[in-house]
Amino acid sequence: MLYFSKWKIYAIIAVCAASVLFSLPNLISRQLLERAPDWLPHRQVNLGLDLRGGSYLLLEVDMATVLKERLDHLQDSVRTELRAGNVGYTGISEDSRAVRVQVRDSAQAQDVVRLLRTKLATNVGGGPLGGGRPDINVDVGVDGAVILQLSEDAIKEKLQRSVEQSIEIVRRRIDETGVNEPSIARQGEGRILVQLPGVTDPDRIKRLLGQTAKMTFRLVDVNADPSTGRVPSGAELLPSVESDRRGGSGRYVVKRRVEVDGANLVNARAGNNPQTGEWVVNFEFDAVGARRFADITKANVNRPFAIVLDNKVISAPVIREPITGGRGQISGSFNAQSANDLAVLLRAGALPAPLIVIEERSVGPDLGADAINAGIYSCLVGFTLVVSYMVAAYGLFGVFANIALLFNLFLTVAILSLMQATLTLPGIAGILLTLGMSVDANILINERIREETRKGKTPYSAMEAGFKRAFSTIFDANITTLIKMLILFSLGSGSIKGFAVSISIGIMTSMFTAVVLARLMMVTWLRRVKPVALQV
Repeated sequence: MLYFSKWKIYAIIAVCAASVLFSLPNLISRQLLERAPDWLPHRQVNLGLDLRGGSYLLLEVDMATVLKERLDHLQDSVRTELRAGNVGYTGISEDSRAVRVQVRDSAQAQDVVRLLRTKLATNVGGGPLGGGRPDINVDVGVDGAVILQLSEDAIKEKLQRSVEQSIEIVRRRIDETGVNEPSIARQGEGRILVQLPGVTDPDRIKRLLGQTAKMTFRLVDVNADPSTGRVPSGAELLPSVESDRRGGSGRYVVKRRVEVDGANLVNARAGNNPQTGEWVVNFEFDAVGARRFADITKANVNRPFAIVLDNKVISAPVIREPITGGRGQISGSFNAQSANDLAVLLRAGALPAPLIVIEERSVGPDLGADAINAGIYSCLVGFTLVVSYMVAAYGLFGVFANIALLFNLFLTVAILSLMQATLTLPGIAGILLTLGMSVDANILINERIREETRKGKTPYSAMEAGFKRAFSTIFDANITTLIKMLILFSLGSGSIKGFAVSISIGIMTSMFTAVVLARLMMVTWLRRVKPVALQV
């Protein structure tokens, strides 16, 4: 273990030099780094919410809305099936978890139950009914009404899917805003934790996340007068985003039927109308949406076509000619930010349900700066104490261990920079803990060398035996710690993962600096000085 070929020596020196080079950008401001030559490393460690400041949001999926939409869809499906089966009924209503159908002929109730079970009920998880637990329980109530009730398993599965879909859409929306290293994670059954380092306008993020952004294209009922408040069957009265510029009521009567769904959008961009100069949002459909949009505009020339977002009419332009290119434009009283925000919402997709802000916290940059200073101070104090102890306990070999410890710190920071990891207070605690743990290997090696020297072995034999016998202990200890960090990373979230990552990187780099770099320095000294006895 005391022999190093030239290529190994050069490789070790290259790794140490690279660690210094890749960790130096963290000592330079981002503005100065942007002006540096391209061949220099530019990656820095990102600072987390507790260090950089920013916003913390705890959101909850509005499950009542999720269930209501499911029941509304179920109610429409029941009407369709009863109509197709020529079954007469006197009324359909719904409560929080069930749909009630009052059949005109009570003798038909059981036949209706069998019909609806066959047509509407599926297994939890999807697929035709034929095994497992149904998502809808269909039965006859005491008053003779047919009751369709959502099962508990179906409600739980719906909540699970809604939360997963919401997390993905929240991530897309935030990524579109350019927030660096956001942390988005599920918390509990129906909540989403969002941490946004460096965000200076949390209200804008709340507006983006607070909108469902469910966009539909529907025809306006030109025969109905919105000022009377009376709405014909198959239509509904919706408010306008802004009052009608022509002095209207600011409300529209639109058909309930969705002609084109916003889910068919593939792109949306903010821009300026070349004729008026006002801000607009240009959108584009996929092949299915483009074909449907073309068919609707061909059949309804000179009729107003409402663009509805979250049950509010953004605009209701009149179709002047068929639109066959699959592209359109949304106009209104937009400015640059509102147009961009709407484009972000449309690109990211609609949330399955509204998100309610349960908790909101803001961390100021001053508090983050205090945390950084405290972390740096604690690392310096810890480093000084470890260095002092190693020199006092092992003399020159302690100095070699301290040099290895310094490069261990460089290597850790360099790897975090290359990964562009997010450093939080627990991450700094992990680096500080690594400083103490990384010298454990040197202590084991030096104590082994000391024991071998006391047995009367020569310096070469004592050093050879010290490294060889300590290696298995060092390896086993580090492997067990890595396993613990892997469990923490797998089961933890957010800052816990950051702590596990910083510890894991520190352990792996300490294996290199303690077993390889420190050994190279000790062997080089031994060959040049050739001492008669070791003073460890």
